[in-house]
Amino acid sequence: MVVLKKLRASTLMETLVATVLIVIIFMLSSMLLNTIFSNTLTSRNTEVKEHMRLLTYAYTNESVTLPYFEQVGDWEYTISQQTLNNNASVLLKAENKALDASYTQIFINED
Repeated sequence: MVVLKKLRASTLMETLVATVLIVIIFMLSSMLLNTIFSNTLTSRNTEVKEHMRLLTYAYTNESVTLPYFEQVGDWEYTISQQTLNNNASVLLKAENKALDASYTQIFINED
């Protein structure tokens, strides 16, 4: 009677330890995937930096008039004059209020 053959069983403690290890590994992998996914969504800023380079080029070649305002998608771009340490400077700022993100560049005029 092969059907009634006894199988070696594991203890309750071994089962609990194995279950806890599986749950911990699942939690760590879930947290890792969540972090990777959220960083991917928030670090998509190549278009913004490229547009800021375009505006920097336009400003240095004097093809924009100050103050300058532009909205592209959710991003608001501004170029304005300010004084910084008694020097005239130009502030280039890109701001997204939905993501609560902003990028800033400052140019100091040496006139």
